[in-house]
Amino acid sequence: MRAFPRTMENSLIVRRTRRVAADCVMELSPLQDGGEDTEGDGDSNQEDRKSSRNRGSSLKRILASIAKEILVVLPVLVFLLLLWALVQFSVRQLLVWRSPGEFNAESARKHLDSITAFGPRPVGSPENEILTVNYLLSQIEFIRQESNQTAHTITVDVQRPTGYKNFGYFINYYDNITNVVVKLEPRGGEGAQHAVLANCHFDSVPNSPGASDDAVSCSIMLEILRSLSNQSAPLTHGILFLFNGAEESGLQASHGFITQHPWAKLVRAFINLEAAGVGGKEIVFQIGPNSPWLVEAYALAAVHPFASVVGQDIFQSGFIPSTTDFIIFTNVGHIPGIDMAFIENGYLYHTKFDTPNRILTESIQRAGDNILAVIKHLATSNELSASKQYQHDSMVYFDLLGVYLVAYPAQTGTIINCIVAVVTFIYLINRMFLSKDNGGRYWQFFLYGTFVTVITWVITTGVSVLVAVIITVTGRAMFWYNHFYAAVFLYGSASVTVLQLMVFLEKNWCSSLPNSQYGDSSKDADVLQAEWHHKMATALAQGLVKEPSNPYDDYGDYEVVPNAFSAYLHQTANGLAARSGTTWRKSPLRKRDSALGIGTICCKWGCTRAEISALC
Repeated sequence: MRAFPRTMENSLIVRRTRRVAADCVMELSPLQDGGEDTEGDGDSNQEDRKSSRNRGSSLKRILASIAKEILVVLPVLVFLLLLWALVQFSVRQLLVWRSPGEFNAESARKHLDSITAFGPRPVGSPENEILTVNYLLSQIEFIRQESNQTAHTITVDVQRPTGYKNFGYFINYYDNITNVVVKLEPRGGEGAQHAVLANCHFDSVPNSPGASDDAVSCSIMLEILRSLSNQSAPLTHGILFLFNGAEESGLQASHGFITQHPWAKLVRAFINLEAAGVGGKEIVFQIGPNSPWLVEAYALAAVHPFASVVGQDIFQSGFIPSTTDFIIFTNVGHIPGIDMAFIENGYLYHTKFDTPNRILTESIQRAGDNILAVIKHLATSNELSASKQYQHDSMVYFDLLGVYLVAYPAQTGTIINCIVAVVTFIYLINRMFLSKDNGGRYWQFFLYGTFVTVITWVITTGVSVLVAVIITVTGRAMFWYNHFYAAVFLYGSASVTVLQLMVFLEKNWCSSLPNSQYGDSSKDADVLQAEWHHKMATALAQGLVKEPSNPYDDYGDYEVVPNAFSAYLHQTANGLAARSGTTWRKSPLRKRDSALGIGTICCKWGCTRAEISALC
């Protein structure tokens, strides 16, 4: 019979046990000969060796813990770095050149440069009401002349509405503002009774050239108009292009169109192009209301999908003190739509630095590819003519690295969340109350873990708020605004430091508790190992075990004297288990299985009380 199985792990343990046993036999031999005088010296030497061994074990354990944490954090950092590289460089890899029937970002950039060359375009200024309007009309006329007039017709109308709208706490009145509306429809007017609307605004805030907000959207729409008008295949439905000249003054132009223009009644869905930053990728942050068919249309048609329902939840919660023409079309016109915006470099938004040179041509190409594909899909879809019949439920949607859009009904998401919650609850109840082994201790550990987690969240949030207060008091509250990564390092480093400190304090505090899970796996493990080695040495000296036949064999095992060692091993294991807060439940011992099991468990390096309890 062998005390240990022939495995690599236990072979290493046996070699360690053999070395310790040899030292212990030297200490025990005087006692067997009746020598009483060496007891004090032997105990002293033994304690010194234990202390030295424990210090070495503690250092190794600390280094191993640090190495494990590094191995866990390093892949996460590499993964985040790869994601950042994907986001930063994926836009730059787009092809800019396109055939005449496709979107061409170079042509759109020429429009962008021409519009922003007029300077700031606040509502009512000559730059907005005359220069920009004349440029748009001239380019639309040029596109009309170059279009495929055998398949499509282009109609232009300049609207100058007057009216007012109620904001709840004040009335917003507008007079003689400008809308340039273009209708692209199939030759002969078939299908023109339903249309999809594309909306942008060409006005800007004072002292800003408004390149991203929103001249680039106007440029993209002009190029989309050119692309669609040159296609030989006729459209199923009409397309309206609304270039509105009064958005920054309170969404006046879109209100004037949807309430007064005769073409407004044709609209069954819309796409609103906006900006909350300068350049980058355009994100779909609102779809609806309750229009799953629009989500599916974007998912099917978008070449480079980039959308998140989280943005919709945040925007509609009211936390962001801003709004777009989306709310006019949905609340006043009762039309479902898609709201998308450029959000990168938000610190340049509505400033004099919102210039064309800060917008990549590749970024224009990406937005143009997406918007053109979605508009074409909607203009040829069967759902557009009866869009209100498909308004029945909200959707959960998000993209996977700009490759694929995941979308499912919100009710499905609720069901999934409920199932996960119920399964988790059943699992916890089973572990806490129905488990035969350590159910009460699991309950204690669960409450303790929950308490520590909540306290950690509270302290981490408090430290971040404290850092923000200190920065505000120093008068540098917005120093990070033009350097986003400064905020990450400032608040992120403070949060990570607090988290690491809490983990360190929790481990050290918990290791001092009796029968604690951490004490078993760290401090008490060394004591149990040392005691087991001493017991094995005693058993060797008393003839309960024998050396292997080949002492130079690294994989050799101690030979057990069956009858004597079985009872001795049972007694020893119970003593060690009692020290770790558990007892052995296999009784009576079977000569082979119990001896092998207990021997393996007790000699397992770093074994925890939970592991011992589970195996025995």
